[in-house]
Amino acid sequence: MRVLELLEEIEEIVDTAAGFPLTGKIMVDSQELLEIVREIRAELPDEIQQAQWIKNERERIISEAKTQYEKVIDDAQQQAETLVETNDIMTRSKMRAEELIRVTEETARDLKVGTYDYLDSILHSFQGKMENLSTIYFGEMFTSIEKAFEDINSALEANRAELKEMSYRTRTGADEAKIDMVDYNPDEESAGE
Repeated sequence: MRVLELLEEIEEIVDTAAGFPLTGKIMVDSQELLEIVREIRAELPDEIQQAQWIKNERERIISEAKTQYEKVIDDAQQQAETLVETNDIMTRSKMRAEELIRVTEETARDLKVGTYDYLDSILHSFQGKMENLSTIYFGEMFTSIEKAFEDINSALEANRAELKEMSYRTRTGADEAKIDMVDYNPDEESAGE
């Protein structure tokens, strides 16, 4: 740097100048010293500008780094909040789905039990009617008809027992039974006689 060289020249002039005893003062060539000061002034603006530019650039870099740091922190916080929110939504959705499955299974089981009970009541009613018909129309001369009614009654009892078993299995969760209703065709029996 030219300014440092000029300052060294001033130091040399001061060191080599003749001094006045006991006063600490020296005698220098004022023209030579003023010339060096002018050169320093001429050099300083470039160096000051360069130093100012370096300072400004340093501040800009620090400012950009701070802005990027804050942006990274903000992004990280937003991602963390999104992850927490997403996890919360998934947890609530899973709990709701499990609740819906449980309610649906209970409703399906209740519908099956209700259906079995309804079918049992229909069969019971039909069984009662058959017993009434049997009492009215059976006698000694209608033994073959009485046998047919007994067969129907046995089939109805078997079907009711099977329905009760299926209802019990549904209530207890062992619902793998198949409904095998006994088919009764009175025409086949009368054709055999």
